[in-house]
Amino acid sequence: MNELLATPKEMKKVILRGIRAALLALGSATKAELSHTLGISFPTISKFLSQMEKDGELILVGLDDSSGGRRAQRYAYNPEYMLGLAIFLEKTETNYTIFNCLGEVKEQSCTSSVLMNDVQSLTKHIEDIIVKYPRISSLAIGVPGSVNNGRIIYIPDYEQFHHFDLKGYFEDRLSIPVVVENDMNAAVLGFNDNKQNKEHSSMIYLYLGQNGPGAGIMINGDVVRGSTFFSGEVSFVPQYDNSNFLQALNGGSGSKSANFREEERIDAISRLVASFTAIINPHTIIFCNDELNQSVINQIALRSASYIPEEHLPALTASNWKNDYLYGLQKLGLELMISGKKI
Repeated sequence: MNELLATPKEMKKVILRGIRAALLALGSATKAELSHTLGISFPTISKFLSQMEKDGELILVGLDDSSGGRRAQRYAYNPEYMLGLAIFLEKTETNYTIFNCLGEVKEQSCTSSVLMNDVQSLTKHIEDIIVKYPRISSLAIGVPGSVNNGRIIYIPDYEQFHHFDLKGYFEDRLSIPVVVENDMNAAVLGFNDNKQNKEHSSMIYLYLGQNGPGAGIMINGDVVRGSTFFSGEVSFVPQYDNSNFLQALNGGSGSKSANFREEERIDAISRLVASFTAIINPHTIIFCNDELNQSVINQIALRSASYIPEEHLPALTASNWKNDYLYGLQKLGLELMISGKKI
C-alpha cells in the first residue's frame, strides 16, 4: 500500500497490523521500542496502545528498569484476544483446528465429510464451532480443487461447490475475514513454514489423494498458483500414448498382477518427478507418508534417474500431509487475524 495515498481507515489498519506483528515477533516491547521498530511517532504509538489495552488486546507485563526518568511500561500481545479457525474438506472427512494468535492449538478434531452434501452443511458446522469459540476472528478453508480469489473454479465430483464464491459467502454471513485455498498450495506452504526454511527453496508437494492427484508448487519461497489458478492439477499431465498421470496411476486393465500394477505406478510417479526436474529443477519433492513408504520412494528415485541425469534430481522425502495442510491454513488465517482485514 502507498501510505501517502492511504485513507485514515487504511492507515489505521497498517499501524494496527504493524503493532500486532511486532509484539508477536518480539514477545514484548515498550512504546519507545515499538516507535523505533515501526518508524511511527511516539504519540501515535501511545494512542494506539492505549486503545488496544482498553480493548483487552494488550497485556501490561511490567516496568523496565529506570534510566533516570519514569520507568517504561512493557506490553505483550494477548494471544487469546483473537482465535482463528482452519478447516479443510476431504472426501471422507472434515478436519479443523482452532488456534490463538501465537499459533497455539486450542482444539483439533475431525468429523464427517461435508463435501458430499452442500454449503449449508458446512455452514452449520462452522457456525456451531463459532458459538463455542466466539472470539474466532478469521476463517481459513482448504478445498481439493482450484481456487481463484476465494471462488472454487475446478473441483471434480462436487458440482454443488463448482464456481461457488466460498470466501464471499462466509464473509457476508460471518463478518470475519476468510481465505479459501487449494489443498496442495496450503500443504506446501505449511511444510515450508513448519520446517522454518530460510533459504527460499523451490519444492513440489505431491499428493495422490482421495480426489485424484494434485501438487503444490513453491518456487524461491513463493507458492505458484498460475495465470488461471490451475497450477498443480497434475492429473492432466500426458505420460504415455493413451494415458495421462491420473489414468496411469489407476493402472488400466484389472487383469494385471498387483506387482505389475505397482511397477506401472512407480514409473508414472517417476516420469512426473523427471518432468518437474526438467521444468522447475526443485530442491525437494515431498510425498505423503501414508501413501508411499521409504522403500517405494527409493524405487522412484532409481527409476527417475533413468529418465534424467541423477545429479539434477531433487531430494525425495515424505511428510505428514494432514498436519502440513492444517499448518498452512493456520498460517494464512493468522495473517488475516493480524491484518484485521474485515469486510
